[in-house]
Amino acid sequence: MLLTYRALKRASLAKKLRITTPNGIDQASYVRIGGIDQWISIRGEDLSNPVILEIHGGPGASNLIHVPRTRAWERHFTIVRWDMRGAGRTFAGSGPAAQGEMTLDRLYADALEVTEYIRARLGVSRLLLVANSFGTVTGLRLARNHPELYSAYVGTDQNIIGGGRDTSSYEALLARLEKAGRKKELAKVVEMGPDQTAWSAEQWSEYAKTVVTTDPLTYDTMKKVVIRSLWFSPFHNLRGLRSYLKGMNFSEQLGPQAMTIDEVAEGTTFRLPFFLFQGDSDVLTPPEPARGFFEQVTAPVKGFALIREASHFASFRHPEQFLELMLSKVRPVVTGEAAGRR
Repeated sequence: MLLTYRALKRASLAKKLRITTPNGIDQASYVRIGGIDQWISIRGEDLSNPVILEIHGGPGASNLIHVPRTRAWERHFTIVRWDMRGAGRTFAGSGPAAQGEMTLDRLYADALEVTEYIRARLGVSRLLLVANSFGTVTGLRLARNHPELYSAYVGTDQNIIGGGRDTSSYEALLARLEKAGRKKELAKVVEMGPDQTAWSAEQWSEYAKTVVTTDPLTYDTMKKVVIRSLWFSPFHNLRGLRSYLKGMNFSEQLGPQAMTIDEVAEGTTFRLPFFLFQGDSDVLTPPEPARGFFEQVTAPVKGFALIREASHFASFRHPEQFLELMLSKVRPVVTGEAAGRR
């Protein structure tokens, strides 16, 4: 009965996702990027709209599962969803042994190659860079170094790692665990210590999972938005679901690599419009460090906004709020149009 309902739901979502507009696009295929075949999807109702390149989070958490939730975005933007090496269909297509070098530097180089492919494929000079969660680590580096390639940067669930100096999220987790009387988990987190630069991949993953399960809003979002989107994804059969989760486990090795990054030291000068849209109740990537970083940023145009009643995965829990921010703050900047013209 459960699988029957899933099949009917997937078929219904697939029907809603059809793009039939005269100037629309709905194409997906493997493209040779960084020496391996990587999955790239391009969808939108009008190719004259700004082109978004999404840099997904996780690591290893392809945004393809969220297409039904973000379908309305495709009326106003052409969206490129790229499954990075180690993630989604890129991982599923060739397995762990064929993913090659799994480093942040390699992902950065891949992203530049994807950028050049999309610019040539769609005949556009600049892409609108939208990064979420772990993808913001790579997103910030792309935005800093290549304003000639991107019309603006939008970060959501923005990571501000700061070289491990900010331990507020760690301390907040300890407080939640102590209040809930979860002594076993508390002992594990205490044993890890606040220095995230010293954590193993297993500890990094355990910490993230504990944060998610100790905050009611985040846990609710994980169940109702992330897991539900994965289960009903019209792009993933049951084998695809298993592969998706295996890809996330495989990609956890990237987590500790990011913990030594200091975004302020890497630079707060951006030569392109810069926007951060953060969940107002995010405990995984809290809004306070993001706002603090934003206030240090120098950019031609910049904007900061909170997504209401949102934890992590803010843009996917409230896609309508995120779209409104994109239309009112970002699109007018990259197109030169007035905010009301859509």
